[in-house]
Amino acid sequence: MDTSNTRCGFRQKRGCFRALLLATAAALFPVPLWAVLPTPVAPSTAPAAGDWIGLIQGYIKDGGLVLGLAIAVLGFLWIAYLGFAKFNEARQGKAEWAEVGVLGIVGAIVLIFASYLLTEAAGVI
Repeated sequence: MDTSNTRCGFRQKRGCFRALLLATAAALFPVPLWAVLPTPVAPSTAPAAGDWIGLIQGYIKDGGLVLGLAIAVLGFLWIAYLGFAKFNEARQGKAEWAEVGVLGIVGAIVLIFASYLLTEAAGVI
């Protein structure tokens, strides 16, 4: 029984020493480490210095453009998935090859139209 109490006491002292060492390191080291952080990238609209509203609007615009790009990528992946699925059905005889061709043409038209809309929206934003 005495050995277990001694071990527990030693572990507690070791844990306290480790916590004190980490707290000291955290207090001394962060300031020099912050000096090497890169500066944030300004939004594409490049507002004047000190214009916080313009900065926030620029970041929202850039976020909207990225969101539109993500939507376009998801649309492309969805059309590609449908194309592969229809191609597989045609190979198995469950669908006709004309359906694969129609899906390819309609998918291309939808992607071109979505790209046009996203380009126009980027100009409006």
